[in-house]
Parts: sequence; structure tokens; C-alpha cells
Amino acid sequence: MKDKIFEVLQRIGRSFMLPIAILPVAGLLLGLGSSFTNETTIATYHLGKILGDGTILHALLVIMNKVGSAVFDNLPLLFAVGVAIGMAKKEKEVSALSAVIAYFVMNISISGMLEINGKILEDGSISKDVLSGTIASVCGINTLQMGVFGGIIVGLGVAALHNRFHKIQLPNALSFFAGSRFVPIISTIVYMFVGILMYFVWPVVQNGIYSLGGLVTGSGYFGTLIFGIVKRALIPFGLHHVFYMPFWQTAVGGTAEVAGQMVQGGQNIFFAQLADASHVTHFSADATRYFSGEFIFMIFGLPGAALAMYRTAKPEKKKQVGGLLFSAALTSMLTGITEPIEFSFLFVAPILFVVQVILAGAAYMIAHILNIAVGLTFSGGFLDLFLFGILQGNDKTSWLRIIPVGIIYFFLYYFIFSFLIKKLNLKTPGREDEDQEVKLYTKADVNARKSKKTDSTENGTDDPLSADITRGLGGKKNIDGVDCCATRLRCTVFNADLVDDALLKSTGASGVIHKGNGVQIVYGPHVTVIKSNLEDYLETAPDIEYTKDSEETVEEDVPAQEEQTETKVTKTIVVSSPITGVAADLSTAPDEAFAGRMMGDGAVVTPTDAIVKAPEDGEVVFVFETKHAIGFMTDSGLSMLLHIGIDTVQLGGKGFEVFVENGQKVKKGDPMMKLDLDYLAGHAPSLTSPVLCTELEDNQKIRLLKDGEIKAGEELFAVDFYE
Repeated sequence: MKDKIFEVLQRIGRSFMLPIAILPVAGLLLGLGSSFTNETTIATYHLGKILGDGTILHALLVIMNKVGSAVFDNLPLLFAVGVAIGMAKKEKEVSALSAVIAYFVMNISISGMLEINGKILEDGSISKDVLSGTIASVCGINTLQMGVFGGIIVGLGVAALHNRFHKIQLPNALSFFAGSRFVPIISTIVYMFVGILMYFVWPVVQNGIYSLGGLVTGSGYFGTLIFGIVKRALIPFGLHHVFYMPFWQTAVGGTAEVAGQMVQGGQNIFFAQLADASHVTHFSADATRYFSGEFIFMIFGLPGAALAMYRTAKPEKKKQVGGLLFSAALTSMLTGITEPIEFSFLFVAPILFVVQVILAGAAYMIAHILNIAVGLTFSGGFLDLFLFGILQGNDKTSWLRIIPVGIIYFFLYYFIFSFLIKKLNLKTPGREDEDQEVKLYTKADVNARKSKKTDSTENGTDDPLSADITRGLGGKKNIDGVDCCATRLRCTVFNADLVDDALLKSTGASGVIHKGNGVQIVYGPHVTVIKSNLEDYLETAPDIEYTKDSEETVEEDVPAQEEQTETKVTKTIVVSSPITGVAADLSTAPDEAFAGRMMGDGAVVTPTDAIVKAPEDGEVVFVFETKHAIGFMTDSGLSMLLHIGIDTVQLGGKGFEVFVENGQKVKKGDPMMKLDLDYLAGHAPSLTSPVLCTELEDNQKIRLLKDGEIKAGEELFAVDFYE
């Protein structure tokens, strides 16, 4: 249960990354536009002739300011679309369109309820008895102020509807509205009622949110410390987005009146004040308490940690790790992306991560105490410090105080990390034992691995890195989904036991995180390119599954096979029939693909009994949505496909009753499926059912053991292993 919850939260967290990705650009436009149209700034630097009112640059900067503001003003809609795309498994564009429709439908339904109940008057004004800030204009619609929660509610719900109904089949008369076309229809209907429900539910939620926000903001500096510690501690699990977003974007992070408007969320308050900077004496440190401290440890602290790891590395390995640590430190300083450097010590020296969490949490509190109020869009790097601290002036942000604190933090990180690394003999990069692979791989290591795989097992592919990642995840057949966040390739696999951490790390990953069937592979800021290439590769990759044992066989035994002169059987595995019926050679199958052994080798059985049983002890790898076939892995290591009938996929599941589910362990003879033989005989081209081994090696051959009548559980064919 916990693993499933983690997987869902992980997917939600990564879905946040799509709308978050626009924030740096929007913040850049807003920051530049606001800074260089500020009358005080223009007068201070005597820029009136270039940037003064009436100049071309002034007009352009005003437009930039408005464009940046438009993004932040419409974040709920962006989150609705982004979460829907991130959570949808297939046809994401349909999910996105449905989310837009559902978002408007929900808000117009709420607006209707507000009008019916007198909260919004006939002239469009808001009734005086309504609590200020609880009703807002969203895309021109007066509705309840739900912030990004409203968008997230829409995104999650629409994605669930999309995943459930995007392949729905309707009667012939309504077939035009089947499949993906049905998703916006059902989303419209559902979110009309969700809007009505929200009219009654959300005011209660609003009161709770305001109370929680008051509790957090009322807890003072200690609350800021706890916030910082929790956020950094969640980094390894990829759940920090789920935690901090409410504080940034909703009333949980506080509320403030800016330019006559009620604004919710720490980040929103800062940017609202930025847009109205001429009327703000000093930006609110209570609003920026959730991010201003990041500049201290991202620009100063973690580079100190990188220097400590470099200085404590073995002399012969300093050159090897120096470039990687410098790159990771520079990334942290400029962009605020810390995971490349954090994951360089998290897996090999967790005690250092504990130190990082405590020091980082304290940085949030220190910034709050010192009234530092520097905003950011994505993370606390120098780029955001320059735009939202330096350019805004020390009087408004107190950004200069970051420097002395940052210098102290640099030495704190350096000395604490150096002491612990030496005292505890921690295996940080450059200190690995000679016989271990606990290290960050250099570019040369990755290229060597690529060359090796290209010359051996992955001949014929133009993308050896994606091929290695696919193999490390257990093969294409083991991969259920691929996505990424700012630094991590986030994958879902069917069988987590098939994941090869060592192989994945050899592709240049800083670390690999497992939680249930979720796998996170840490690559750094270039992960989006890796993800794109991997998706392209998977479209044409062989649909097979690798085990760690099979990988060793491929690498070590294939060269020997080429020199083999004898054909001696070294092992035989017998497979029993899953069906009572008539057995025959696979070549007799009335289908060219099966008969030609294009999908694997085995035999066929034409059923005379309705029950399909497990042929051997093993695990159900997958059950097709149309129920006509089951993927099966025997305990002896054979990957099998039980395909009932020919072209039965067209029946859409009719005629089949499945008793098992993905990942279920079964014993030989356990019922897995029941067939409606009369229905299948009348609607399928043939009842002949291939029983296949789908991943035979060159040294493995099928030998038919029974031809003619056979009972379920009797020996059907043997798999002979040759030298």
C-alpha cells in the first residue's frame, strides 16, 4: 500500500514540473519588466533617455511585465493542464484538452451556484457578506478562490477519467464518440457536478487552509526551520514538490493584500509585490521565508561540500572527480539545481545528507531572521539572486546579508564534510575502494561503456546509451512508463527485481532510487534529452525482457558459442499444457506470424475444455486488456505467452473471464482463465491457441512432446539447452 501511495505521489510530483518549467521564463520577463520600468531605478541610474516613458524599450518592458504577470495569474489553469498531461498514460494531448474544458466547466458551475445563492449579485459584483479574498476572477469567471488546488483537482480527476475511458467502446450508433473523444464528454459531465460540490465543500477547505496558514506563519522562525528541514529531507524521494507547492502557491503559505488585491502563497505574494514594487518599501520576508534561504546553501554551502570531497579524494583520483564535482557545484551555484551534488554523497555517505538537511533547514530560518526577502522562480541559484535580489536593490530585499552568511556556510560545509569524511572514512567520490564501483562515473567511463555495448550486445543501434538504460531497467517489456523531472529520469517498471543498478549507474547516473515499482535515475539537468532519446529508442526497441543472469550469459557466453563445434544438451526444461485439447506443432497455426515463429517458439493447443491453467509454477507478468492473452514467467526462467485463439484481440474481452492479475504468483494447475467456447467458436477465426516461449536464446531449442489429445498439466514441449 505504501509503495502504491509513493508511486502516485511520485507521478504527481513529476507532473508539477511541466507548469513549473515556465516559471523561470515568466519570472525573467516579470523581473526585467518590473525592474527596468521602475521610476526609482530609472532615475537612480539616469536611464530616462533609454528606458523612460515613451521610449521603445519602455514599451517592450511593460509588455514583458504583463506577459510574466499573465503566467502567474493563470497558474491554476496551467497546473490543470500540466497535471493532466503528467498523469495521463497515453494520448496526453487529449487529456490536456479535456483538462482545459473541465477547468472552465467547474468554475462556471461554481459561479452559477454563487449567483443562485446570492453570493454574486446580478450586476456581477460580490455580495458584502462574503469574506474578502474567498471569491476571485478566474479567466473572467467569478468563482471561489481555489488557487492551484483547483487546477490540481481538475488535472488529477481528468487524468483518472482519461486513463479509464480513452479506449472505451460504445454501441455502433454512438461509435463516433468512443475512445478518446469520450474523455472530454465525460469530463464535462463530471466536472459540472464537481463544481456544484465544490460550492459546498471548498468554503470549509478555505477555512481550514487559512487556519493552517495561520498556524505555520504564526509559528515564527521555528516553523521556517521545520519547513526547510522537511523540504530538503524529501529530496531523495522526489516528493518535495508535493510538499512545498502549497506554501508557494496557496493560502497555506500566507495571504497578503497587494495593490488592493488579496494574494495567496509565498511566491505569489513576492511577485505581486514585485509587480507593484514602486509602492513597496521592503518585500515581505514572511512570504519569502519558504525560499530565500536557498541562496545561502545553494550558492555557497554545497560548493563548500564539493570542495571538501575533492580535497579528501585520493590523489590519483582527484583529476578524475574534480571535473564532475566542479560541474555539479557550478550547476548548484548558477541554477540552484542541487541534486547532482547531493546525490554524489547521499548513496555512499547518508550521514552527510543528514548534515545537509539540517544546515539547509537552518538557512531558511536564518534568512527569515535576517529579513532577507529575495524571490525566485524555480530554485535558489545566482540567476534568480541577480534578478530578484540584486536588481531590486538591497533596501527592498536585504540581499547583501546573504554574502556574509553564505561565506560562513561555505566554511561550515567544507570543514564539517571534511571532518566526517576523514573521521568515518566515508566513500565519497574519489575515495572508493579499488574493487568497488561506488563512484561517480566520468565521461570517459560512460563512453567506454557505450563502446563496449556497441561492439557486443547492442550492435545495430544508433543510441547505445538508451539501449543500456533499457537493459538496465529490465528490457522494454519491463518498462511501464517513462518521464522525468528537472534532474531525474522517473520510470515505472513491471518487475523491480529485473532492474540492474550497476548497469544504470554505468550510464552516467549519480544514483538509482527504488520504491515499489518506481525507479528514479539521477542524471542532472540534461535528463530531458536522455528522456526524449529513450522514448524514441523504445518505439523501435525489441520487445524483450532481460534478467541479470541473462545479461551475463549474453556478455560472457556468446563469443564461445561462435566457436562451438558440438551440440550437446546440457539442460532441459519441460513445459506442460495449460489447456485440455488437441496439441500440434506450432507450424500448423492458422496465422503466418505464429506459424513462422516470429513471436516465439512452442506449440499450439486447440481447447476442448473451458479452463486455462498455469503451465508451471511462476508469475503472471501481464494480462492483456482484451483478456485474450497472458504473459507468464516460469520459476525456471522461461518467458511465455499464452495466446487464446487467433485474432481474438478483436473481441474486446468478450468470451474471456480472467482469474489472475499482473504480478500474481501461481502454482502449476491453478486456474487462470475461463473460456466461453461457444461464443469464441462463433466469433473468432480459430480457437487454435499458441503456447509460446518468447525469449529463446540461440542455444535453446523447442522439442514437441505431445501431438494429439492432451490434458492440462501433461507435458507439451521441452526446451533443450545446448552447449
